[in-house]
Amino acid sequence: MSPKRIYNFNAGPAALPRSVLEQIQSEFLDFKGSGMSITEISHRSKWFEEVLNDAVARTKRLLNLDDRYKVLFLQGGASLQFAMVPMNFLSDGRTADYVNTGTWSTKAIKEAKLLGKNIKVAASSEDRNFAYIPKNIRFTPGATYVHITSNNTIKGTQWADFPDTGTVPLIADMSSDMFSRPFDAGRFGLIYAGAQKNMGPAGVCLVIVREDLLKLVPETLPTMLRYIIHVENNSMYNTPPCFSVYTAQLVLKWLDETIGGLDKMARINQAKGDLIYRMIDDSGFYRGTADADSRSLMNITFRLPSEELEKKFIAEAQGNDMGGLKGHRSVGGCRASIYNATDLKAVQTLVDFMKQFESQNG
Repeated sequence: MSPKRIYNFNAGPAALPRSVLEQIQSEFLDFKGSGMSITEISHRSKWFEEVLNDAVARTKRLLNLDDRYKVLFLQGGASLQFAMVPMNFLSDGRTADYVNTGTWSTKAIKEAKLLGKNIKVAASSEDRNFAYIPKNIRFTPGATYVHITSNNTIKGTQWADFPDTGTVPLIADMSSDMFSRPFDAGRFGLIYAGAQKNMGPAGVCLVIVREDLLKLVPETLPTMLRYIIHVENNSMYNTPPCFSVYTAQLVLKWLDETIGGLDKMARINQAKGDLIYRMIDDSGFYRGTADADSRSLMNITFRLPSEELEKKFIAEAQGNDMGGLKGHRSVGGCRASIYNATDLKAVQTLVDFMKQFESQNG
């Protein structure tokens, strides 16, 4: 009997490709003839080094990264990067701009201020409860970097186009839309992304850093918090989260070989988003919470006419094998997270349910 699988709309940890889960299952007890599980082998073994090096190579190929960029797989999640970025790059006398577009941007700003770093909030959408992405931003001349959050899981907004920062490098938290679309990585000095949204299980954070920024890293930082140490040791200064890296490598392989790259993935994601947004826009029952030109293709947030109906909608969806549709606890409402591994069939099933629910409760 096949195991029961529901349509997974969770915001993270989130859906993984079924083929990846099946491969993990098939080789979990004996990884590549080692006689051991991937969770048991040495991180210094040939087996794990092949996994790590392949994950690095596929990351660089999918994003068209040149030799200036170093790819790391670190622990601590994106939340640790909120502190590591300013610790590594903002020594005395340096300043950075931050754009505040929601909860995770707010947390990144808070960490930088906690460290006493000189930062400026160059723009914010807090005035309208983070329902939009700011435009026409005036950045600080000579800033060391500009920090943005590319996609906002809680508020359902996303940068459609990244801001023009001139010669100032962009730094981005891409935790929830990494590998969902192609973009010009050459404009970025550093990119970080927690895996559990769109790339794998929790436990590892992808960090891509341009080598010219490494000269800014002070030697006085604790060793584990210095990017250059992780670069010099190929992410293995200490024992890495081997299972999480292995799963991420399989997801990257799926994106590369099964999907066929980020251009094709982007077209699929656009089709999924269009289905749900069209349903919302054509309805007088559902109401999207993000401005139309700032809508996320990863996290679609919406409200119903009342909280009672929202609770009923979520419960009945769960009863129809659609999980994870409850909005974040800080904002309520409903949210459909449609990351790469959530396929078009799942989205069409949700839209059909939305139509049925409206006809019965509208």
